[in-house]
Amino acid sequence: MFTGIVEEIGTVAELNPSDATGGTSLTITLPSTSTLLSDAHLGDSIAINGVCLTVTSFTTAPPPSFTVGIAPETLRLTNLGSLTTASRVNLERAVRADTRMGGHFVQGHVDSTATILSRTPDGNAVTMRFAPASKDVLRYVVYKGFIALDGASLTVTKVDDVEGWWEVMLIAYTQERIVTAGKQVGETVNVEVDMTAKYVEKSLQGYLEGLGEGSGGLLKKVLEGVKGGSS
Repeated sequence: MFTGIVEEIGTVAELNPSDATGGTSLTITLPSTSTLLSDAHLGDSIAINGVCLTVTSFTTAPPPSFTVGIAPETLRLTNLGSLTTASRVNLERAVRADTRMGGHFVQGHVDSTATILSRTPDGNAVTMRFAPASKDVLRYVVYKGFIALDGASLTVTKVDDVEGWWEVMLIAYTQERIVTAGKQVGETVNVEVDMTAKYVEKSLQGYLEGLGEGSGGLLKKVLEGVKGGSS
C-alpha cells in the first residue's frame, strides 16, 4: 500500500528483457544523497511510476541503486516496457503503520495507461488532460476525486465522460517533484483509479442483484416503473 506522495525521482540504469532468471528486470539508480534504501530489505515493495514491484537486490554504496523483476502481465498493462536508459521515474516505498496519509490509498496496481492530450499553463501551474487507453476506467473518475498518475496522488479538476478525458492541475511545487510534469503531449502515464469506487460499485451491484432475485423481483419492478414513467 502507498500514499501517492512521491519520495524520490530515480533514473533507469538498465531495463534487461532477458536477465539471469529468463525474465525482465529493471535497475534504478538514486541520487548519492538519497535515503530511500536506508531501511531496505530484499522483498520490499517500491512503487516505480505507480507500479508496485519487489526489490530483488540493492546497494546503498554510492550511487545507491536497486533492481526489481517485472512480470509479463505488468509489461502488458503498464508503460514500464517503454522506459530506456536515463528515463526518470517516480519512486515511493510502501507505507508504514505510522505514515501520514498525505495523499490517498494507492495499491500500486495499474488499471490502464493514459495518453497526454494537452498541457495548458495557468499562472505558475499547468493543467494536463489525459485520455485512457481503456475507457472503462472513466466510470471511476469523478470531479474532485483522487487519481494516481505514475504513482502520484492527484485531484481531478475536470472530467468528460462523453469525449473520454479528465484533467488535473499541477502546482509549481508538484511540478518539481514528479516526472509526469515533464512529459509532453503524446506520452503516456500509468493510471490507478481510487479503489474505494471499485468496492462501492461491487457492493452496490451485489445489493441490486439481490433485490432482483429476492423480494419478488423488486428491482425489476422499479426499473420497469422508471421506464414506463419516462415514455
